[in-house]
Amino acid sequence: MNANPTNSSIESTSSVQTWQMPDTLVIIFFVALAAMLLTYIVPVGSFETQDVIYVSDGVEKSRSVVNPSSFRYQVDDSGTPVLQPISLFEGGGDVGFFNFAFEGLVSGSKWGTAIGVIMFMLVIGGAFGIVMETGTIDNGILRLIDRTRGNEGLFIPVLFTLFSLGGAVFGMGEEAIAFAIIICPLMIRLGFDGITTVMVTYVATQVGFASSWMNPFSVAIAQGIAGIPVLSGAGVRGVMWAGFTLMGIVFTMRYGAKIRATPSLSYSYKSDQYFRDHQASASLESRFNLGDILVLLTILLTVIWVIWGVVANAWFIPEIASQFFTMGIVVGVFAVVFKLNKMTVNRVATSFKQGAATMLEPAILVGCASGILIILGGGDPTKPSVLNTLLSSAGGFIGALPAAFSAWFMLLFQSIFNFFVTSGSGQAALTMPLMAPLADIVGVSRQVAVLAFQLGDGFTNVIVPTSASLMATLGVCRVDWGAWLKFIWRFMAALFVVSSIVVVAAHYFGFV
Repeated sequence: MNANPTNSSIESTSSVQTWQMPDTLVIIFFVALAAMLLTYIVPVGSFETQDVIYVSDGVEKSRSVVNPSSFRYQVDDSGTPVLQPISLFEGGGDVGFFNFAFEGLVSGSKWGTAIGVIMFMLVIGGAFGIVMETGTIDNGILRLIDRTRGNEGLFIPVLFTLFSLGGAVFGMGEEAIAFAIIICPLMIRLGFDGITTVMVTYVATQVGFASSWMNPFSVAIAQGIAGIPVLSGAGVRGVMWAGFTLMGIVFTMRYGAKIRATPSLSYSYKSDQYFRDHQASASLESRFNLGDILVLLTILLTVIWVIWGVVANAWFIPEIASQFFTMGIVVGVFAVVFKLNKMTVNRVATSFKQGAATMLEPAILVGCASGILIILGGGDPTKPSVLNTLLSSAGGFIGALPAAFSAWFMLLFQSIFNFFVTSGSGQAALTMPLMAPLADIVGVSRQVAVLAFQLGDGFTNVIVPTSASLMATLGVCRVDWGAWLKFIWRFMAALFVVSSIVVVAAHYFGFV
């Protein structure tokens, strides 16, 4: 007989391991493994490309897209489609499974994923490292909280609306990373958490991006490729943007209210401890002098300058990174001259390096996620790849369905395909040449096909770990992707259900 059943029960309970969400890098590894296995069962194929002409903002533009009728399997001498299985390792710069991390980290160019986004993250991380070291943000937040006491609930709807507008008007996405660095400490001081910060910054931009009436990087390109007037249907899409933005605001406000009432219910409670510790160690003196004002003015003018550059001159990653780097230098000068937090030239350099170092973890995730696309053959439609075969097969399947089901499956397909190609313009160039003629065949308007594209492409950016901007924003807010998944799946489910209703309703009401 057990003389001490109580202790035995405790020991038995403590020996049971509770299941934990795998680390993001573990998830990416197994997704890459699944991608490798696909190369052993799916033959490779390729498309030919063609140039399409469309008009945007009164300017005639052209874009190279796939020819939907040109898909061909790569075949051997007997005419049998061939496989291109990925081996475990390849030398000479070729791609094997164990090459995917390095190849992903160095893939792309300075204009995009992965190397461009990684360098962008390191530069803005360093620049804002200098800003945070001055203490200006901490002291400014304390003053802002004091002046807005009792009205904290307004922060969520105001911020969400502004960032959603940014996503809708000029395709804001990567820019949210810089804002999240500043806003996260503020939200946590107000009683919210890191997840709330991701919602009002990056997620808000993607809600706007997905439901936009004028997004130049998705709607305009997709409509041009589909051969319908660019920016047509803006009235319907404007109402849609307002509805989805309201959904995001209500969801975020409900979550925020719950976290303010019971902080321990936060999905990022443990990781938010970094910001709480930083606040506890920060000086609470009411310092706010000319140097602080100049630092804040520098940040504000930089943001305005960047927005102008994006809208007026189509600035992208290299230009935006350079502006924030310049901002860091100017802030560093003000910090030394006005002795903010007793800053010296050497401390400016050290804070830049430390700020950049905080970006290393999300940078690695961005690179490894990009390696998945490389395993599947990359995003070039003219080179034989598994990805091209999957794209063609999906198009054939959708074309055999009744009209309403076809419209819905277009949405589902675009949502899944976004896991592999997260660029809105890139996905439009790959998929719309297939979806537009398929829409004609099954009796769905091309406007509805574009609608399915933009909703499927935009909303899944808030959950797929292959989205560089998402992983970077989670990184600066110190939110693990596993914790994010536990939180965001409900919102994603709601978005998909409403998107499905919108697409099917648009078909039945004859949206053209």
